[in-house]
Amino acid sequence: MDQRIDRTAVKIYKKGEEPSDVVFWLSCPPIERIRAMEQIIQEYNQWKYGTEQRLERVYRVVKRSWG
Repeated sequence: MDQRIDRTAVKIYKKGEEPSDVVFWLSCPPIERIRAMEQIIQEYNQWKYGTEQRLERVYRVVKRSWG
């Protein structure tokens, strides 16, 4: 899922007159909020660690009887 943020849509507000972020995020559907959060996490991990985070390898599989 490679979504890009449209950085061409910019509005300038005077200090103290900017709209509330809460109102914007509450107006978005929940799936859009989740997608935005996933994008933020991916960008942070890329900045912090330089690679995509993955699960660690499994070194040994233990078989158990279910009886």
